[in-house]
Amino acid sequence: MIMSSTEFFRNLPPKECAKCGDTIEEMADCYSHECDDCEGEIH
Repeated sequence: MIMSSTEFFRNLPPKECAKCGDTIEEMADCYSHECDDCEGEIH
């Protein structure tokens, strides 16, 4: 049986920060791979 697209997206794991691994709240227009805390750090 083929999975519907809505079911596919609903079953994706939560997005995680690339640096610390914390879960990131996803937004439709956000492509960041770091959480707000890590994004604000000086490199």
